[in-house]
Amino acid sequence: MPESSPARTAGATGRRHAVPPALDREQRDGRVVLKATGDWLARTVGSLEQTVGDVGKSDAASSAVVDCGSIGRIDTAGAFVIERLARDLGGQSKLEGVAERDTALFDAVRRAMDAERPDVVAPKGNVLAGLLDAVGRGVVSMYDEIVIALNIIGGAIFGAGRRLSGRTQIRSAAIFNQIDQMGVKAVPIIMLMSFLIGAIIAQQGAFQLRRFGGEVYAVNLISILVLREIGVLLTAIMIAGRSGSAITAEIGSMKMREEVDALQVIGLNPIGVLVFPRLVALTIALPLLTVLANLSALLGGMLVLNVYSGISTANFIQGMQSSIDLFTVFSGLIKAPFMAIIIGLVASSEGMKVGGSAESLGLHVTAAVVKAIFLVILMDGIFAIFYASIGL
Repeated sequence: MPESSPARTAGATGRRHAVPPALDREQRDGRVVLKATGDWLARTVGSLEQTVGDVGKSDAASSAVVDCGSIGRIDTAGAFVIERLARDLGGQSKLEGVAERDTALFDAVRRAMDAERPDVVAPKGNVLAGLLDAVGRGVVSMYDEIVIALNIIGGAIFGAGRRLSGRTQIRSAAIFNQIDQMGVKAVPIIMLMSFLIGAIIAQQGAFQLRRFGGEVYAVNLISILVLREIGVLLTAIMIAGRSGSAITAEIGSMKMREEVDALQVIGLNPIGVLVFPRLVALTIALPLLTVLANLSALLGGMLVLNVYSGISTANFIQGMQSSIDLFTVFSGLIKAPFMAIIIGLVASSEGMKVGGSAESLGLHVTAAVVKAIFLVILMDGIFAIFYASIGL
């Protein structure tokens, strides 16, 4: 039989093909002999891990011998596996047939296995140091978030300036598509949620005020509460969960597929192409959705008060006219654009931070929703403090 050519015994890089290792069990002179053959290398012994463990358990406490005379090539990983097998066998087990060139390797492996390892002492925890460490990490993380948000704002303003000056074409189709996705398709769930919330507030308000004979003031309660706080706040929270997560997922998926890098390669600004249309769409859609949410909540409250308290539609409208003014109507709507920008910035920044795994995408989508909702509520509180400070 002709000898195999070097092309058949070596890979494309010139490295010899490894012979798969094997461990055969034999009986010699009343002893158990485990004959090791093949190449015991780091890239090949992984397939024998389970086999070596099973053999070591089955032949434990017997005077077994590990015959290494038929081993081709061996490295540190292979020597470690064989030495561990011999130790697992116990009793009078020993190695035989070790080539002279491999003796030093086995001696080094034995010394490493016999060396005493110092006990790992867990560092003593310091509550104050841990608290300061957590605060410091939080401040640094907040700084990074602010820098990313400012970069996005700057990129969006720069892109808007180029479009207004005519140096870049305004992609109105992208903006209207985002308005459709974030605004028009969100109308049913926003109106349903607002209707139910308005009905619940009206019922609970009438129920509590009935004790004092002021059930009619439930109209004032729901009118002011919905127009100033609840309408815009709940709408922004719903948009943060619905559209904010979608923005993060879309941009994050593009980041994972390296489409964002491709935009930069062809000379396009990812902020202007991906973030700017979504920010504009959110700024337009959220105030309009807030108007619909306010009307739906007032409708729900009017129907419930009509059924639950016998307050007619005419009396409800008259009560609204006496309790609200233009400031009450616009005090809530003024918040909507600011909340929309916050939702868009948070969602976009989290999308830009997505790595190359699906786990990273899920974590950043969750973080975007949580951060956006927190910041929306925080902004609503800031507006409430501002209104109170100026006496409105």
